[in-house]
Amino acid sequence: MATPEAETIHTCPMHPEVKSEGPGSCPRCGMALEPAVPVAPAARTQWTCPMHPEVVRDVAASCPICGMALEPNTFSFDRENPELTDMRRRFRWSLALTLPVFVLAMSEMFPGNPLETERALVVWIQLLLTSPVVLWGGWPFLQRGWASIASRHLNMFTLIALGTGAAYLYSLAATLVPEVFPKSFRTDAGGVPVYFEAAAVIVTLVLMGQVLELRARHQTGTAIRALLGLAPHTARRVREDGSEEDVPLNDVRPGDRLRVRPGEKVPVDGVVLDGASAVDESMVTGEAIPVEKGPGHQLVGATVNGSGTFLMRAERVGAETLLAQIVQMVAKAQRSRAPIQKLADSVAGFFVPAVIGIAACSFVAWALLGPPPPMAHALINAVAVLIIACPCALGLATPMSIMVATGRGATLGVLFRDAEAIEVLGSIDTLVVDKTGTLTEGKPRLMLVRPAKGWDEAVLLRLVASLERGSEHPLAGAIVAGAQSRGIELAPVEGFDSVTGRGITGRVEGREVTLGNASFLASRGVDLGDSIATAERLRREGQTVLFAAVDGRAAGLLGVADPLKESTPEAIRQLKSEGVRVVMLTGDGATTARAVASRIAIDQVIADLLPEQKLETVKRLQEQGQRVAMAGDGINDAPALAQADVGLAMGTGTDVAMESAGVTLVKGDLVGILRARRLSRATMRNIRQNLFFAFVYNAIGVPIAAGALYPAFGLLLSPMIAAAAMSMSSLSVVANALRLNHARL
Repeated sequence: MATPEAETIHTCPMHPEVKSEGPGSCPRCGMALEPAVPVAPAARTQWTCPMHPEVVRDVAASCPICGMALEPNTFSFDRENPELTDMRRRFRWSLALTLPVFVLAMSEMFPGNPLETERALVVWIQLLLTSPVVLWGGWPFLQRGWASIASRHLNMFTLIALGTGAAYLYSLAATLVPEVFPKSFRTDAGGVPVYFEAAAVIVTLVLMGQVLELRARHQTGTAIRALLGLAPHTARRVREDGSEEDVPLNDVRPGDRLRVRPGEKVPVDGVVLDGASAVDESMVTGEAIPVEKGPGHQLVGATVNGSGTFLMRAERVGAETLLAQIVQMVAKAQRSRAPIQKLADSVAGFFVPAVIGIAACSFVAWALLGPPPPMAHALINAVAVLIIACPCALGLATPMSIMVATGRGATLGVLFRDAEAIEVLGSIDTLVVDKTGTLTEGKPRLMLVRPAKGWDEAVLLRLVASLERGSEHPLAGAIVAGAQSRGIELAPVEGFDSVTGRGITGRVEGREVTLGNASFLASRGVDLGDSIATAERLRREGQTVLFAAVDGRAAGLLGVADPLKESTPEAIRQLKSEGVRVVMLTGDGATTARAVASRIAIDQVIADLLPEQKLETVKRLQEQGQRVAMAGDGINDAPALAQADVGLAMGTGTDVAMESAGVTLVKGDLVGILRARRLSRATMRNIRQNLFFAFVYNAIGVPIAAGALYPAFGLLLSPMIAAAAMSMSSLSVVANALRLNHARL
C-alpha cells in the first residue's frame, strides 16, 4: 500500500510567518515563497478488533470473527467512542419503551388481575412498544448475528440474535395469527402466551451491558490518553536576534533554541544549552524525585521543569520524541496476543455451536417432557440457554488484562513490546545482567589519586589530566572530569602518543609524563615498587588502576571506577527473595567483575566475555532448563537479548539493544525489572481469574438455563435474568482487568 507523500510547506525568506501549501508569492513583500521543512502527513487511522488484533480495516466496521465493533488503532485525547454514543442512545430509548411492556406483562400478578378483561389490548400495546426496541434498539445485534451466520463465524451475537429473534417472532405470530398454534402451545384457558417482555428486556439489558462494557473498556486506554495529554501545546522559541516567541509545538524543528521557564513542560526532546534546573521526569521513569539538569544534559519532552529556567536545543520532535515512541509502543503491545489466548480461542471455536446444540436439546426435552403448555416451555428455556451463554466474556479475558497492564507499565517506565513478553517475564527464574550500564552507571569516575612520596596530589592530577585530554579512552574522560571538578586548570600537551590497550605518553610543561598499566611502565624502565600491591587491593574493590610516571620515575597511581547505580543492591536483594537467580555476564576482567558482584551478592559471575560468548552462555542456561531474562544496554548485548526468553533493554542504552528486547526500561535500572516482573505476574493472575470466571459462569449458567433445577426444585431461569447475567459476566471481566491499575508493584 503506497504511503502518501509528505506535504511541502512554502514560506517567505523575509516573513517566515507567511506559509503556503504550494509555491507562490509573499502577500506582504512579493518575494517568491521557498520550500520549508517538509511536514509529514498525519498517520492514517486503521481499525482493529480488541479481541482479534489480526483483523485490520481501513474503515470502522464490525469484526467478522466475533462481531464486536472495531476500534481505532490511533489515539486521540478527546475522541468519543462512536459505538458508545450509539449504544447509549439506543439503550435510553429502549429502556423508556421496555418499562411499560414489563409492567403490562406483570399485570397478571397484580391483586385481582385488573387487566384480565383487556388482555387483547394489552398484547397489542406490548407489540407496538416492543417492535422498535427489537428492530431498532437491537438492530446492531441482529445485523451482527446474521453476518456471523453468513460468514460461518458463530459468536455471542449469533446467540443474542437467535434468542431475541425467536422470542419476538413467536410472540408476533401468536398475536397476529393465534389460530395456527396447536394445543401444545396453549394455556389451560386456551390462549397462546406471548413473550414480548422477554424480547424487549433482553435487548435492553444487553444494550445496558454493552454501554457499561464500552465505558469500562474505554478506561483501559486511560494511560495512553494521560500520556497524550502530557505534551504541551506550544513552545517558546528563541530567535537568532535573541527575541522570543511562542509557537505551536508542530512548528518546532530540530536545532531550534527553546526557552523553558519555571513550572513549564519541556516541549520536545533535546539538550540543555544554558541554565540549570531540576526536572520532574516521573512521567517516563515512574520516579517522583526531580533530576538535576545543566548544560549538556539530555531532556525528555513533556517532563516538568522545576523552579529554574534554561535554554535548550530541540533534537527530536513530533513522532521522534520519546513520548510519541512510548505511545506507539504501548498501543502496539495492547493489540498483540498473549500465548495463553490460544486456550480461549480453542474453546471459543466450538463453544457457540455447542450452546446452540444444548438449546436445541433443551427445546426437544421440554417439548416432550415439560408441563403444559410444553411447547411454550420448550421455547422459553431454549431462549434462556442461548442468551445466558456469553463467549464475549471468554474472548475479553486476555485482551482486557493486556491492555490495562501495558498502560500501567507505561506510567511506571516499563514498556512491553508485545503481550508475549508480559506472559513470559513472570515465569523467568534466571536473570542474566550485563555489568556496565546495567548494574553500574556506565560513566566511569575518578575515585582516588594516590601520589608517590614527594608528589603533591593536585600537581600530579594536573599533569596526568592534561595528558589524558588528548585520549579518546572512556577512562580518560573520567580523569579529565575529575580534575575539572577539583578546579584544576589543564596545560597544553606536546608529543602525545598512544599505545592501544597499554598507555599514553607526552610532554606537559616540559616534563615527560607516562600513564598506563604496569607492564607499559615497566617496559619503559619505571620501578613501581610497593604500588603493585596497592593496585591489586584497589582492583579487588572494583577499581581500574592506572600508573603514572614523570621523567622516568613513578609518580603515583589513579583509581577509576564505574559506580553502582543506587538502586542496584536493593533491587538484586528483592529479586533473589522472589526466587530469581542473578548471573552477571561482562566483558570486564574477572577481578573487577567479582569485586562488583561481591558487593551486591550476585549468584554467579562470568567475565572476559565477547558478545558471541554472552549469546552462548544464555543458550547454555536455557539448555539446562532455566527460563532466562537478559538485561543489557549495549550493542554487544543485542544477540543475547534476542536469544533470551525475554530481553530487557535499558532505556539509557542503544537503540539496537532496545530493538532486540521484549521490554524496555525507560529509566534503565533494575528497579524497573522488579516492577516489570511483578506486573507480569499480576497480569497473568488476572487473566487466569478472568478465564476461570468465564468458564465457571458458563458451566453453571447453561445447565440452569436449560432447566436442570426444575425436577428437584421446580425452578426455571427467565430469559430476562439470563440476559442480565450475560451482560454482567462481560462487565465483570473488564472490571477485574481494571484492578491492575491499582495493583501494588
